Amino acid sequence: MTDKEKENPQETDIRSKPTKSDDALEANTIEYKEKQGILSKEENNELHTDSGSTGSAGDGVAPPAGPSEQSASAAGTGESAPETTPASGAAQRPERAAARSAAAAEAGGTAPAAANGAAPTEGAAAEDGGDKAKAAAEARAARAAARAAKTAAPAEDAPPKPPSPNQPLLDRLVEILKGEVAEDAVDEAFINEIDGHRPFVVIRGEHWVRAAEVFLQHEELQCGYLRSVSGVDLGNQLEVVYHLLSIPLRKEYGVRVRTEREAPSVPSVVSVWPTADWNEREIYDLLGIDFPGHPNLTRIMMPDEWVGHPLRKDYEAYDPEV
Repeated sequence: MTDKEKENPQETDIRSKPTKSDDALEANTIEYKEKQGILSKEENNELHTDSGSTGSAGDGVAPPAGPSEQSASAAGTGESAPETTPASGAAQRPERAAARSAAAAEAGGTAPAAANGAAPTEGAAAEDGGDKAKAAAEARAARAAARAAKTAAPAEDAPPKPPSPNQPLLDRLVEILKGEVAEDAVDEAFINEIDGHRPFVVIRGEHWVRAAEVFLQHEELQCGYLRSVSGVDLGNQLEVVYHLLSIPLRKEYGVRVRTEREAPSVPSVVSVWPTADWNEREIYDLLGIDFPGHPNLTRIMMPDEWVGHPLRKDYEAYDPEV
């Protein structure tokens, strides 16, 4: 024994004895490791040994103090005590689960889990999933019915559609063509709203060349630029679509000329707009529309010996791999 220990033997005795706070800290640490599943083999054996000896008589080991006793001891020493020991906390968990299940059963509901903490059965989960799927299907059906009812609403309930800003331009175009070409030159007139409210007219084939000259020469039209020419297969008919532009007046027009499917023919307008040359040859090549008056109407993309016209809807390739 050192001189210092001889002078103060009480302090040496205090240091050598474990305090209650050390025991509480160790108990909390073991309980945390048990919950996390990281107990060592020695700690696990110690925990089971302690829980097995709890409350046994004749072995000389006193049972662990209850919460009230631990609180009283902690109050006497001025230290905080843990709420429960590992053994008592593990014992209370099944009791709390059983209490929740009993309360749910009394309320007429279904317990969230079994008394032993097991997950819900597969049948209950499948029934829950089936209810959700049924609810989702009913919601989709309701939305579809609402859309159908909205579509089937009377047209008179909708507000009148405002006129197109280019409607006066279309009316004047029809008036010019009927006066300069023929009264029956225009089969149809409409505004193509999705194409920037472009005025469109459907011209009879026999009046198309004269109508093209009017588009080019009339002072209110002056369409000197043929922007594009394209062919369309409508199924029962074929059609050629022209987009015209008046650069001086900054106006745009559209023209459609329809023809029969069996012997399709639309008069050539190369004499009016020379840029129509290659466009008409391409339409002749791919759709088979004849352009009488064209100076050199030959295939431009497919070989001369090619059979059929690839852009027709009823086209059947001689060699499907080509």
